[in-house]
Amino acid sequence: MRMTFLGAAGTVTGSKYLLEHRDLHVLIDCGLFQGYKQLRLHNWDPFQLPVQDLHAIVLTHAHLDHCGYLPVLVRNGYRGPVYATQATCELAKILLRDSARLQEEEAEFANRHGFSKHAPALPLYTEQDAERALTLLRPLELQHRVMIAPGLSVLMRGAGHILGAATLEIVGDGVTLVCSGDLGRPNDPLMYAPQTIEHADYLLVESTYGDRRHPVEPPEVQLAEVINRTALRHGITLVPSFAVGRAQLLMYHLYRLKQQHAIPDLPIYLNSPMATDVTRLYQRFRSEHRLSLEDCQGMCDGTHFVRSVQESIALDLLRTPAIIIAASGMATGGRVLHHLKALAPNPLNTLLVPGFQAGGTRGAHIVAGAPSVRIHGQDVPIRAEVVPMETLSAHADADEIMQWLRGFKRAPKHTYVVHGEPNASDVLRQRISQELGWSVSVPEYRDCVELPPVDASAPGLAQADQDVLQ
Repeated sequence: MRMTFLGAAGTVTGSKYLLEHRDLHVLIDCGLFQGYKQLRLHNWDPFQLPVQDLHAIVLTHAHLDHCGYLPVLVRNGYRGPVYATQATCELAKILLRDSARLQEEEAEFANRHGFSKHAPALPLYTEQDAERALTLLRPLELQHRVMIAPGLSVLMRGAGHILGAATLEIVGDGVTLVCSGDLGRPNDPLMYAPQTIEHADYLLVESTYGDRRHPVEPPEVQLAEVINRTALRHGITLVPSFAVGRAQLLMYHLYRLKQQHAIPDLPIYLNSPMATDVTRLYQRFRSEHRLSLEDCQGMCDGTHFVRSVQESIALDLLRTPAIIIAASGMATGGRVLHHLKALAPNPLNTLLVPGFQAGGTRGAHIVAGAPSVRIHGQDVPIRAEVVPMETLSAHADADEIMQWLRGFKRAPKHTYVVHGEPNASDVLRQRISQELGWSVSVPEYRDCVELPPVDASAPGLAQADQDVLQ
């Protein structure tokens, strides 16, 4: 086996790992680069090999930094299977259609208003490309090993994080490669804890929060403080949110806070048709998360679902306290941009920014204290109160990642730390080396590594590992 890191190496976006086995090529994840312009430009790069030589694609989950590049490969001629869990397939249908529509709309908007440097501005892919990509999805069940190519099998286990997220165990010629995907938290209110894995010859582990611990403060305490403070000054709380996972977690906490009379009975608007559709999937796949039927019903009943453009525009005219949850989570596109233009200049309002903000995104600039951000060719002043919120993360923090790693019965021959900003990845690398004694490294973009069969007597295996193997 051989593996090439085509994304999420030295950065937290663009997950793509090309696995070569004999004369076959399988792509693990197919994500978009987001954030800094120099990263986003990689989305336009030619692919590593002719797409006709790609045998299969396997997705860990449906976030765009893991599946959003799929329509590009399909536009360029890929026609093979795309394997994922059933829930991931359903989510991908929603996210890819929405992503394509937004890209077409933003290109059209840029051309109409003339603020693009390109003439004309083009979408990375179209809705037609996305529809073609969706026909290639092949749902797999968790805990069932499936042959995805001659001599190559995959087993998916629950990873927590979001609905449908999975860790991958890929086996070929006696070599076991495990890819963590994005790991969830052990005590997440919505999702079950990531399943323990006991064996891997080679391991890819994410490091989004590899250099930090999540606050111990319950998220509902901070949410209540921010919402009450904003309501007292007659402002509006705007929350940029991912449509998958984050929006539903916010709805759940706000539902509980209203039940406890910890916040006023303010109107809550979910301004994302995509998040509305995703919420229905949480009701459909109830066995895959912790929420009861009563919880699902209660948080939906307490939320106004905004679908039409006219309803969305009307929210910008609100002059009474309210809570608006709108996509996207890092303020890179979508309806939240129009709300930012309307609400961010007003010091009565609050921008509540939950979760990780990748470098170069508007969300990262806002959290860093930028006096203004550029939206649709205009500099929009940030006078609203800005509140970062890390307690709503769906990613395991450094201690929780280490806890998951300690579930392995012996050290992998080598561990690759991926999907993190440089400092986060390197800090986690040091912890794995020092605390576990494992062979570990942080690959760089387009690095290519060999994954030879493991020899129990080979140098580099810790003595404890030798004892287990004997």
